[in-house]
Amino acid sequence: MKLHLTTGEGNLFTGYGNDYVEINKTRHQGGLIVTSGEVRPWPLDSFEHLNDTHFALLAALSPELVLLGTGSRIRFPHPKLYRELTERQIGVEAMDIGALCRTFNILVSEGRQVVAAVVFA
Repeated sequence: MKLHLTTGEGNLFTGYGNDYVEINKTRHQGGLIVTSGEVRPWPLDSFEHLNDTHFALLAALSPELVLLGTGSRIRFPHPKLYRELTERQIGVEAMDIGALCRTFNILVSEGRQVVAAVVFA
């Protein structure tokens, strides 16, 4: 699916599918960490392999909110995995990849400090 946004600076999701996202019209697959200014691999090959170290990488970015995209359906990690984020009062929202893309774009356009964490498998 293609997304359209008329304004915005930095990284924005411009499309997505079952196993990929497009950021600024560049296709990406696999685990990703996305901020308004950076796109980098998230060393994660499946949702089942999520652990507290993965969430510690996100906490180190000091966002207001982490959007966790879990592929074509919503999956919820155990709260103990993202305890560090909770203790630092950083929100965590799990959602399917389409909702993540739309929500990220809106929050970035509002100037919010948001991190998108994407895992497909």
